[in-house]
Amino acid sequence: MTASRKASPTSLTLRGVRSIAVVGVSGRRTKFGGSAFRELKKRGYEVFAVHPSMDMFEGVKCYRSLADLPVLPDCALVTIKPRAASPVVGQAVGRGIRTIWFQQGADFSEAAAQAERAGLKVVKGRCILMYAEPVGGLHRFHRFLSKLFGKY
Repeated sequence: MTASRKASPTSLTLRGVRSIAVVGVSGRRTKFGGSAFRELKKRGYEVFAVHPSMDMFEGVKCYRSLADLPVLPDCALVTIKPRAASPVVGQAVGRGIRTIWFQQGADFSEAAAQAERAGLKVVKGRCILMYAEPVGGLHRFHRFLSKLFGKY
């Protein structure tokens, strides 16, 4: 990276991240959790599906909670309703997960504050697919626009 092209604090959050637990995968193809899971997997990340009432997600074992994961992921991506996010923060803290990403599109202020108080690295109000390398297609264009307008 050249001196004139600095990495954003958000992009630095994902530096070194190779495994992500996606909390909120869904059998409904239009929901973001499943889309994010598929896209992150396609980009080479080790992804874990988390949903409290699903056994399988697209042929992959689905875990009931972060506490049930077989390994410690580098990051938890939260794609559920904000009112259900507080217990997920508690699970992340209890499991030793150090980074939590609250997907844009909902107000996760309370859960994010809880996570920050617990010492987790927190990202909220951003789309993980704009930052999880390699970025292509529409997300690459959105990232370009964000950089252009100083929002990256």
